[in-house]
Amino acid sequence: MNKKIEKSERIFIAGANGMVGKSIKRSLIKLGYGLKENKGSLLTPSRKELNLLDYKEVQNWFIKNKPTIVILAAAKVGGIQANNSMPADFILENLKIQNNVIENSWKTNVKRFLFLGSSCIYPKFAKQPLKEEYLLDGQLEKTNEWYAIAKIAGLKLCNALRNQYGFDAISLMPTNLYGPGDNYHPENSHVMAALISKFSKASLESSSFVECWGSGTPLREFLHVDDLGDAAVFCLENWHPSSVNSPKDEYGVALNHLNIGTGKDISIRQLAIKIAEFCEFKGEIIWDKTKPDGTPKKQLDISKISQLGWSPKIELDDGIKQTILLYKKLIKN
Repeated sequence: MNKKIEKSERIFIAGANGMVGKSIKRSLIKLGYGLKENKGSLLTPSRKELNLLDYKEVQNWFIKNKPTIVILAAAKVGGIQANNSMPADFILENLKIQNNVIENSWKTNVKRFLFLGSSCIYPKFAKQPLKEEYLLDGQLEKTNEWYAIAKIAGLKLCNALRNQYGFDAISLMPTNLYGPGDNYHPENSHVMAALISKFSKASLESSSFVECWGSGTPLREFLHVDDLGDAAVFCLENWHPSSVNSPKDEYGVALNHLNIGTGKDISIRQLAIKIAEFCEFKGEIIWDKTKPDGTPKKQLDISKISQLGWSPKIELDDGIKQTILLYKKLIKN
């Protein structure tokens, strides 16, 4: 199969210092992108070097640096509490970042563009597993609708530019991520990082109990971030929506966004028990049912990306054990 991108590309990773950006960078380097001997380069400016919230600054950066491939992995992210307490920040900052990067990529004739969304774009009570076609088919989960709406807008802007101007933009919707570079903030972290942090500390301090949010009944799917990195590069190389064999929706229309996950889910309660065991925590797990659960079940249908030949490689138990080791090293330093 002919690759859609070349080793000599100038690849801009927006958000290269975040969890997802770092994983995509690792995957690109592993496959020979960004190497001087291949005449390629990876453009990974820090926030200080490029403020993605400033349109003029982004415009000038694009004109000066002339990327040929752009990967938008930058976003304002956080858990339920962060989304609930800062709704304006989540929708406004994400819309600004997306519009600035997507519009300037299109205006400077970037060859391929990859937008990273989230599985939270799908309706709260959609049929399971979640298919790409279920987008805009019902109400969103209230606890993260601001972030979800921004991500839907980014996906739709990519679609609109493809439809009207032939701009080669594709979008990936990953499930819940974990692994190297995760955020372990006590209030703003996602569920996997929050549980690893809680149980690791409780084990070190020989605590008698750990309190977890909600009932523990919601079902969630988890993908190691390095699998996402590999999926992103795989899609840039191999997926073109206009190809004859490109994944289609149930009406035979080519899809511009694909789900990325494992296709398997686990209850938060089972996950907590698993992490407690791997952290060698011997105490009691208490569930605070006054805290919100979020969506009852969120499992992605990954049959479309599977058709293209991609599948995740890292098993959940192996990934959790690796992540716990990384976290323990992090808190030692």
